[in-house]
Amino acid sequence: MLKQRIITALVLLAILLPALFYPGSHVPFACIMLAMISAAGWEWGRLNGYGPRMALFIGFEALALCVLSWTLGLLEVRLTGLWIVAGAAWVLVGGALLKVAVPGWPRIPKPLRLVGGLLALWVAWLAVVQARMIGVNFLLSILVLVWVADVFAYFAGRAFGLKFTRNKLAPAISPGKSWEGVWGGMIGVLVLAFAWVWADRAAGALVPSLYTHLAGRGWWLLVLGALFLAAMSVVGDLVESLIKRSAGAKDSSQLLPGHGGVLDRVDALLPTLPLAMMLASL
Repeated sequence: MLKQRIITALVLLAILLPALFYPGSHVPFACIMLAMISAAGWEWGRLNGYGPRMALFIGFEALALCVLSWTLGLLEVRLTGLWIVAGAAWVLVGGALLKVAVPGWPRIPKPLRLVGGLLALWVAWLAVVQARMIGVNFLLSILVLVWVADVFAYFAGRAFGLKFTRNKLAPAISPGKSWEGVWGGMIGVLVLAFAWVWADRAAGALVPSLYTHLAGRGWWLLVLGALFLAAMSVVGDLVESLIKRSAGAKDSSQLLPGHGGVLDRVDALLPTLPLAMMLASL
């Protein structure tokens, strides 16, 4: 399993890194993200009980929605209003879903679930590509936040959860997650944020990171913004876990051997990306 995970990770990096760092153009990266969003749309259809043909059609719908937006020039438009609406939806709907937990998901009409998932994927694609258009440093500061929150949460949860009585975060949704892990992830994100601001200044970064942008308007905003994004990355993770548990699935698919599916890898980014763009736009 470990060997398979490493091979898959190396293949993904070999595809993503050249596109991410392609000089002078965001087009290669946007195209790679189109493929990922299309795959995630297919997975979304399967998790919501649609058959193979319909799931493929849903993946195509996700692709078509993003391509249409690109054709209409939305990538060149300042989308502050969209980020605010999407961010508010993630906070309110995400909180409501976690409250009703696994039994509440099947009670939501299937067409509403379908549309909600497609919109979340579409907004995430717009956000990640616009972040790349701002600059690689800016985009990486968002992506690394989610990875650091996850890694620190894992190790803090294991260390303090084993040493003390583990306080379960959402036992009915994801039994392995604990409040100790959440606090550990937030501490890791704060360390990352301050370190990145220092690195931007030391290197004279031409394109500031999200953290430098927030710090420029007040250190209090940097702290609150980093903690908020870390918390919402947990919400994204838990929402996908809730949906998988309702569908009786361990992973969203097996598209990425050793890692599960695309949704398993991007679930925490779905709310974090538009919210980060919202904070950067205000």
